[in-house]
Amino acid sequence: MDIRPTTDQDLDAFVNTFHTALGIHPDTPNEDGGGVWWSAFEMDRGLLAVTADGRPVGTAAAYSFELTLPGEVLAPAAGITAVGVLPSHRRQGVLTAMMRHQLTELRARGEFLAVLLASEATIYRRFGYGPATYTGRITVARHQGALAAPRADVLDAGSNSGPVEVMRRAECGEILEEVYDRYRRAQPGALSRPHRWWALGAGQPPIAQAPRYVAVHRDAGGVPDGYASYSLSDGTLTVDETIATDDAVSTALIGFLLGHDLVTQVAFKHFPPGHPLRWQLADFRAAQVSSDSDWLWVRLLDVPQALTARGWCTDGELVLDVDDPFLGEHHRYLLTVRDGKAGCVPTDRDPDLSLDVSDLGSIYLGGTAPSTLVRAGHIRAHRPDAATRADILFHAERHPHCLHWF
Repeated sequence: MDIRPTTDQDLDAFVNTFHTALGIHPDTPNEDGGGVWWSAFEMDRGLLAVTADGRPVGTAAAYSFELTLPGEVLAPAAGITAVGVLPSHRRQGVLTAMMRHQLTELRARGEFLAVLLASEATIYRRFGYGPATYTGRITVARHQGALAAPRADVLDAGSNSGPVEVMRRAECGEILEEVYDRYRRAQPGALSRPHRWWALGAGQPPIAQAPRYVAVHRDAGGVPDGYASYSLSDGTLTVDETIATDDAVSTALIGFLLGHDLVTQVAFKHFPPGHPLRWQLADFRAAQVSSDSDWLWVRLLDVPQALTARGWCTDGELVLDVDDPFLGEHHRYLLTVRDGKAGCVPTDRDPDLSLDVSDLGSIYLGGTAPSTLVRAGHIRAHRPDAATRADILFHAERHPHCLHWF
């Protein structure tokens, strides 16, 4: 078996092999090659595992994204996608070989972060990825959807500063692209959506140009600063995503959606942990949380570069003993944070924490507390206060959240 890079001429073979691995049939692209989720593939970043006679049996690819880190730092990140092996060739080392080849290639390109969405939670930890952001579905019964009057002035200021206008998806593509880009630059854990994705309709709604209504919020000057993409079927109003540049805009959009006529319930598909919606309802129990799941998985390819790239809220230092068994590496680093900036250098000091690189990926964006992984038996704390100090140090001002599907 050989693993080779792909070119534009390999697109059909790549798509067919991946869909065969999943046991599904690919949709048909439109005349411009768009309208399907793989329209934005970067074929110079794909891999094919082929047999000695040239038959493709495995696939893996990567997108070029920006990932927003704590401190509103934009960092390049490889978005791993379309990883699959034909059923006839599973458990023969094909997946492991492709993942090792891909990580080596990413490092050679100078990339220090890789991210993915895991189809199964048991697959990717052994390759060094850890779950780093989480998402849930919140469903509110329409007759219980009244918002409580806020007891503080924080949400009052500007929550009705502009109108909400209903548009069709086909009418507001540029608005969606511009508002999402503003949002993702300030939201830790968010990924960029390159223009090519929007133009080709590559992905799920509202990137895909499927029929949708879009509630667009505008500020007092008429500039769009939030939107919610939704559809209505059998009495359920399903919201693909709610994008808002601040909490006041989010509240205005939620209030609009909960006030929609001819609706029995409103289902918000992607809300981050800790979202204030339940507290904003007059009936706290009206919101039912379901589908609470991992979303973005993070893999650090260069630990010092990754740790010094993100912003930090608190000064401090930790000695991290990091094991990377998949790449056969083991290093100890002194992480020192001063005035929001970090230094990370090799050290022979005794460690505060010993952890796998996948656990470091989980805590990297601030969405998983190190103490949680200590209690779970994944991270070893060598000092009584080490977990607490790590919690404080890795904490981010905003909870990380990723909406993008790839």
